[in-house]
Amino acid sequence: MNASPLLQHWDGDTCRLTLNRPAQGNALSRELVDALDAAFEDCARRGAAMVVLDGAGRHFCTGFDLSGLDEETDDSLLARFTRIELMLQRVARAPFHTVAVAQGRVMGAGADLFAACTQRVAVAGATFAFPGARGFGLVLGSRRLAACVGTQRAREWITSGGTIHEAEALAAGLATECVESAGPILRDAGRSGAETLLDRAIDGNAELDDARDLAALVRSAAAAGLRQRVADYVARQAQARKTA
Repeated sequence: MNASPLLQHWDGDTCRLTLNRPAQGNALSRELVDALDAAFEDCARRGAAMVVLDGAGRHFCTGFDLSGLDEETDDSLLARFTRIELMLQRVARAPFHTVAVAQGRVMGAGADLFAACTQRVAVAGATFAFPGARGFGLVLGSRRLAACVGTQRAREWITSGGTIHEAEALAAGLATECVESAGPILRDAGRSGAETLLDRAIDGNAELDDARDLAALVRSAAAAGLRQRVADYVARQAQARKTA
């Protein structure tokens, strides 16, 4: 029997969600995205005060799951990216405090998931990258990243697609803190739920921003040739690894 792609553990009113695809770098498959979306809905329904997100294995999340690309079409990829954006919006608008604890590689949609959380903890050695726009012309999570690090820096990171180390992530505001080990953070994380609800209430443009983010994603992904652009990106990455 296959293991669940997402582990869920409750301790009082705190829920720990662990991305559980370590052999795939916790890449966001259809099943994992659906599980995350359902888990956040469940946490809201059960009145969670805090949700802690972490990843099993070496990496927090290496982004969109690019396996099985030969079976995808432009339309199926568009649907998958849309589901990811809607899931990220649910995380960003959650009525409870959210804590992301990231180790290893944090890339693409995985970095967008990290940026969508209220408290963002980088474990020593973590690296971040936002390659979607440069790699295959996808606009995803840009406004949420800009809210963390500012518009100019977000644009630089997105257009370059380069690697950001934890010290730079902390200095820029992507990470709210850096730690040597995730253990203490997972035991003692977060602010009160009331503070988080206040943050959400102050953001009066939430629905409009979400609609604009979704529209920007759809426009970028709906351009003909999405599957080929993603396939070309995968080929370039494979060649770069071979050269390295």
